[in-house]
Amino acid sequence: MINANEVVETNKMVSFEHLDVRTVTMGISLLDCVSDDIDILCQRVHDKIVSKAKNLVKVCDDIANEIGIPIVNKRISVTPVSIITARTGDSIKVAKVLDECADEIGVDFVGGYTALVHKGMTEYEKKFIESIPAALACTKKVCSSVNIGSTKAGINMDAVALMGKIIKETAYLTRENDSIGCAKLVVFANAVEDNPFMAGAFHGVGENDCVINVGVSGPGVVEEALKHVKGENLTVVAETIKKVAYKITRVGQLVAQEASKRLDAHFGIIDLSLAPTPVKGDSVAHILEEIGVDVVGGYGTTAALALLNDAVKKGGIMASSHVGGLSGAFIPVSEDIGMIESAQKGVLTLEKLEAMTAICSVGLDMIAIPGDTSADVISAMIADESAIGVVNNKTTAVRVIPVYGKNSGSVSFGGLLGTAPIMPINQTSPSRLIERGGRVPAPIWSNKN
Repeated sequence: MINANEVVETNKMVSFEHLDVRTVTMGISLLDCVSDDIDILCQRVHDKIVSKAKNLVKVCDDIANEIGIPIVNKRISVTPVSIITARTGDSIKVAKVLDECADEIGVDFVGGYTALVHKGMTEYEKKFIESIPAALACTKKVCSSVNIGSTKAGINMDAVALMGKIIKETAYLTRENDSIGCAKLVVFANAVEDNPFMAGAFHGVGENDCVINVGVSGPGVVEEALKHVKGENLTVVAETIKKVAYKITRVGQLVAQEASKRLDAHFGIIDLSLAPTPVKGDSVAHILEEIGVDVVGGYGTTAALALLNDAVKKGGIMASSHVGGLSGAFIPVSEDIGMIESAQKGVLTLEKLEAMTAICSVGLDMIAIPGDTSADVISAMIADESAIGVVNNKTTAVRVIPVYGKNSGSVSFGGLLGTAPIMPINQTSPSRLIERGGRVPAPIWSNKN
């Protein structure tokens, strides 16, 4: 039973601590849309998405008004487009249809312009990946992802080499908007099928026909709670975070149950990730500093992040039986005011971020890098991140933006994407490694069945 104190507490979280539901994402299977005729396929894709998601925005707005908690983004994820277009080709035409559907329904993003090539690539999948820059350049709301490695398969270095070139081309084709296309493209190792967050969301082939996945947030709530335990030992800190994570996740559970019921969709998962925004008071970096790190990126940051990530997962897992997605603390540089400030001071470096990605959710996320960075260097960054994910059996990813024509300063993407300082990077050439191609074998412990 909900009591008056809980209502007051939740109200306070919303009004003063930036509590929100970051996203309600509807996953839609497009497997039944497959056709030998691209026009028929596109029409089926349009009709299915619109029929399933036509009320998504209204339902989310109604729920938000009823319970008094903002639902910031409404999104759609679909079956990887490389799968449904394998017989017809012309995947860009499908990307345009997805964009049209997003505008018609009123959602913020559509994810699923995706290829899964963690062990190998067919000729068509290579062609599909090569279409990504053009697809992102001619659409506004379509997001793309490529899975290039897994703990079971190892790392597909041919795909890694290709993705460095794809990111560079995407940056060039969207150069008029500070290479924003790269902000809608993520390269994964161990990609999950039920992730509600963009740009990496896609609807897995093992999912139900239509599913509601909810991503919660609330870094500000955690930071505020920690202000009440100043000077206490780290056991108390961890317990405090666990309690807050439980409360935040219960909010997500309520929204997911209501939305799935009203939209006649299956309840998928709650992703209990702490997803920051550029707004002051809504920063994962500031949580780490509240734990005791002087400036995020300094020594002690990785340890504090380990505590935070673990406590969030433990608290959230008790609040819902359907926890999934990525679940943990996000560290997207451009989307976190504390990360931005630290990067501008030169304390937070790419090398430190890489160490942090061994702990947190996802990886090198929303990082602007010099526009003249070579494709080989970007590929090597992807390879390093993938190795962390593959060896540690966790999801890692790279979403970097080589800002065309800029090598210093900062770049503003607006909204949730925020402002990114262009971070200096090590420009030594990894070309000999990248040109080898082949596959980095899976770790020995992946062979257990």
